[in-house]
Amino acid sequence: MSNTYKIAYLSTSVFIVFLLFNTVTVNAQEKQLKLDDLKKKALQYSRSIKNDSLLIKKAEFVKQEAFDNYFPEVSANAFAVQAFDYLVPEIPTYLPDGIENIYSVGATATQAVYAGGKVRLGNKLAELQLEARKIGHETTIDSVMLNTELKFWQLIQLQEQQKVLQAGKTYVNELLKQQQDLLDAGLISESQMLQVNVEKSNILVNELELANFRKIALLDLALYVGIPFDTTMVATSSINKEAFSSAILDNNLTIDLAGNNLYQLSQKQVSAAELQVKNEKSNLLPQVAVGVNAVKVGTFNNAFDMDIQPIAFGTVTIPISAFWGKEKKKIRQKEVDLQIAENNLHDVEDQLTKYITKNWYDLQTANKQIQYAKDKLTFANKNLEAQRDNYNSGLNNLTDLLNARQTQEEAEASLISAIANFKQKEATYLYSTNQIEIPVLD
Repeated sequence: MSNTYKIAYLSTSVFIVFLLFNTVTVNAQEKQLKLDDLKKKALQYSRSIKNDSLLIKKAEFVKQEAFDNYFPEVSANAFAVQAFDYLVPEIPTYLPDGIENIYSVGATATQAVYAGGKVRLGNKLAELQLEARKIGHETTIDSVMLNTELKFWQLIQLQEQQKVLQAGKTYVNELLKQQQDLLDAGLISESQMLQVNVEKSNILVNELELANFRKIALLDLALYVGIPFDTTMVATSSINKEAFSSAILDNNLTIDLAGNNLYQLSQKQVSAAELQVKNEKSNLLPQVAVGVNAVKVGTFNNAFDMDIQPIAFGTVTIPISAFWGKEKKKIRQKEVDLQIAENNLHDVEDQLTKYITKNWYDLQTANKQIQYAKDKLTFANKNLEAQRDNYNSGLNNLTDLLNARQTQEEAEASLISAIANFKQKEATYLYSTNQIEIPVLD
């Protein structure tokens, strides 16, 4: 092979390897699940968010419908009769053809001048409903973001526990190899070898169980955010467990109920109940309307033909019996509903105050658990190292070494669980205070 062909062959090979490397890299990136990307997918996929958007649209239509009540109501009507015999017999000179059919065509326009305030109150209720729907929409978005974070950190926790278990498995495999050498040299009994094998079997069982837990958690997350389920997907986070920061606790606890969506929704319910009381009271007030009507009457055989007759009219309705009838009872019912709404508002105020405060204290506790888990892991690492040295020197037995390894594994898993628990508590606290992060869609 000439040098030219060698160079061409080498260049082609390098290019193919480069393409394969980039393809593998892209595929690996596609398998990674990042929290911000998952939140964006959840925003686009969530059926709850879509339904709330539809409810907002529905409330806008209701508002438009209420506004239309400010305009006159216009209607048209037509009426026709064809008799089998004369409706009116022939009358010489005056009605020579008689009347056997008749028709009437008319139109009416009515404008409410005063309806006890019902039109104005109806528009206020429609506007209030629209505002409540928008607040509810924001609450739903926050809830979807919270659930996405909780599911994400649960998956992170399981993945990290798998890493810890894998490290323990590697450690036991190395120990098993060492035990085999010692057994072959006749320095230990076979029972010690079996003891390590039992430990390895226990790890394999835990490994399978944890892998299944991770698959279920991954499926739950995939279904929630609307992505295809793939067992090779891995949640990734930039958190460093050795240098984990809990900066959120640097601030003091603040409870701003006025800016809380759940509290605002309860306030809207009270406002709606107040308007409902006023709306029922409007049934006790007079109603005034004016209008115009035009009608034309005639027959199909032109027996007679009346010109269009326009008339103007006005109506005044005074609901006298409403002062002691069912209208009065409905007012009292709405007043009871208002009292219930006010009591519910005070209850929501108390519950939210407790909920936010509890989340804050849970966050502090979770932070302390991280500090404790770090100290426990530091001790476990040093203890395992000392036990391994002592075992190699013949100063302790295999059981002590295996116990130290298990303690170290549990300590590392505890730190990972503590960090994941802190992130879940942090998300819950931010949700309760309307501060949970919502990504901007591209």
